[in-house]
Amino acid sequence: MAPIGERSERARRIDDTLRAAAAALARLPDGAPRLEAELLLAEATGWPRTRLLAWPERTLEPVAAVEFDALLARRLAGEPIAYIRGRQAFWTLDLLVTGDTLIPRPETERLVETALERLDGARPIRVADLGTGCGAVAAALARERPGWTLAATDRSERALAVARGNFRRLGLERVLVLRADWLSPFAGASLDAVVSNPPYVPESDPHLRRGDPSREPRSALTPGRDGLAAIRRIAGQAHGCLRAGGLLAVEHGFDQGSAVRKLMADRGYRGIETLVDLAGHERVTLCLR
Repeated sequence: MAPIGERSERARRIDDTLRAAAAALARLPDGAPRLEAELLLAEATGWPRTRLLAWPERTLEPVAAVEFDALLARRLAGEPIAYIRGRQAFWTLDLLVTGDTLIPRPETERLVETALERLDGARPIRVADLGTGCGAVAAALARERPGWTLAATDRSERALAVARGNFRRLGLERVLVLRADWLSPFAGASLDAVVSNPPYVPESDPHLRRGDPSREPRSALTPGRDGLAAIRRIAGQAHGCLRAGGLLAVEHGFDQGSAVRKLMADRGYRGIETLVDLAGHERVTLCLR
């Protein structure tokens, strides 16, 4: 593959292009070089990855080669691949994302699973998703439980614009979108469940300065020094907004389970437990009002 910015006079095969791109992408931290190369080439060609893999000996059209080089340059400069493509897979959905939103991650699907497992799917309950970002959790729940009433809140109007676009594109326009500071719009005992993937990374964590997190909205990742400030506020507000027996479920860091359980206990919640993600890390703590 010709270096970025140069033109290759000979035709470039798909397999050679992918091999060279994966080698270049291997320099990035926390990446998946081959997968990313395939995704970027699929974006440039308009072909599905399966077609690229089925016809590795085919050559790229010149326009596609130029487009691929441009996309690859952006990724090598550190731009998250989700922002380059403008979308990210989550649950069973393909969600629009921008630099104004957090990139949905697989571990957050544990939060969706928790709500689906612990709440009555046959009853028309009211659920609030706090700090919705691009709307990932609210969209997944609305898709699986069309009889539920979903409200999605965020402080960022730009993030909410992305969430609205996702709900509209997915035919989930019944989701109520509110610009709010956590649970401030909700009356006492008005909700059956509160779910949230709030910012929980301590501001001193070095992971905030490398890879995708270095390009994501800082306010969506960290609430401050110890990482628990947002969860404290949510737990305090939710106690008044939840009906008796209502569910509170929050995502948190792999090493924060014990602190979150104590925080919930101190605020009078019961039935407190922490669930692990697919990697075996404590990821979601849930409790009852």
